Amino acid sequence: MLRLIVTTLCLWCLTDAVWAQNQINGVRAAPSGDKTRLVFDLGAAPEYTYFSLSNPDRLVIDLVDTRDDQDLSTADISGSLVRKVRYSTPKNDHSARVVVELARKATPSLFPVEPNGSFGHRLVVDLLDSEPPQSLQVVAPSVVLNTDNNSRDRDIIVAIDAGHGGKDPGSIGRAGTYEKHITLSIAKYLEEMVNAEPGMRAVMTRSGDYSVALNKRPEIARKSKADLLISIHADAFTAPGPRGGSVWVLSMRRADTELGRWLERTEQHSELLGGAAEVISDNASERYLAETILGLSMDHSMSTSYDLSQKVIKEMRSVTKMHKSSPQAASLAVLTAPDIPSILVETGFISNPQEEKNLNWSTYRKRLATSMFEAIKSYFRQVPPDGTLWASQKALNRQHKVRSGESLSLLAQRYNVKISSIKKANNLNGDTVRIGQVLTIPRT
Repeated sequence: MLRLIVTTLCLWCLTDAVWAQNQINGVRAAPSGDKTRLVFDLGAAPEYTYFSLSNPDRLVIDLVDTRDDQDLSTADISGSLVRKVRYSTPKNDHSARVVVELARKATPSLFPVEPNGSFGHRLVVDLLDSEPPQSLQVVAPSVVLNTDNNSRDRDIIVAIDAGHGGKDPGSIGRAGTYEKHITLSIAKYLEEMVNAEPGMRAVMTRSGDYSVALNKRPEIARKSKADLLISIHADAFTAPGPRGGSVWVLSMRRADTELGRWLERTEQHSELLGGAAEVISDNASERYLAETILGLSMDHSMSTSYDLSQKVIKEMRSVTKMHKSSPQAASLAVLTAPDIPSILVETGFISNPQEEKNLNWSTYRKRLATSMFEAIKSYFRQVPPDGTLWASQKALNRQHKVRSGESLSLLAQRYNVKISSIKKANNLNGDTVRIGQVLTIPRT
């Protein structure tokens, strides 16, 4: 019995010693446009859940198997949104509960980042500010990139990549349909919609039936100073059964590889760092600075790509069945620009007879293009790039949460604006609003 008790105590002590598989090594936060990015440096990949609280506004993050012995009072926090980061009572003895105290409401978006170079595991928290200060100066290094693209009230530039082309037909349907023709048709529909929208401009990686090397496509987007690259494809399989669309982003492993390649190309730092490149040389400390800036840039691009992918999936569901209900990650050459948010859209399986028939129908292709356009427009309305016309317009707009008994006509009268202006600012097709709906009220 004594041996059993001793053995049990030893096992309990051993278990207690190793339960905390993770630890918080540091915390930092900085504003960037309408967002504040909060980064937790961790010892291992995080397993987490989170929820928001109001009165006062807080974000609560529960980290599984994580110690809570790091001093959070030393967190490097700038900007006015995050007031404080502290611990609270955890769910159990084997977890840590972190509370982010906010100055006002913010919409959180969380995602883990795997180790890259001198950076270890990270948990990135993007907080979309409900009331960003109009005079907010960009601090996050990710938006130092392409500084010559930040002229006042510029267009949002969308690079549209029609997959395959020329000698590369892509997948071929059972009825003989070439993927390269389908993708170019959808791309042209999308180009037309983007160019028709004030404050947006499209750039095509190819506008005809000719080949463009995979690594040249993101280069075209960068030279055009694009804010987004969207690559359009049609899927295929050896059997006719699979069907549905999907949206893809760059895998973390490929992202780390590409980031490493860019860091080795010292002469190309200026392409990604803008004016910051002038103060970076090859000594160890300054190359560490380059790595830091480029790493945050990649984090920003991948976060944007994932958020936009979710919107594209939501919009495409109204047009076609989705083969994958969430964004998928893969090592895709066309998505490798570290400074440009990039997504690849599979519009359906050309190897499926019904979907091949659908993709040959011009109305269907236009509906697919419309779904992509609506997702892009919706995303950039929420988070317009700095220096764009849309960013200026958002700074001039107000937000109103609809209460019981309120209508468009009442709000138009209260704010002294036209009903049509409110409808246009919120992409409303009808005159009905719902309680709790947040409306953008344009200023006259």
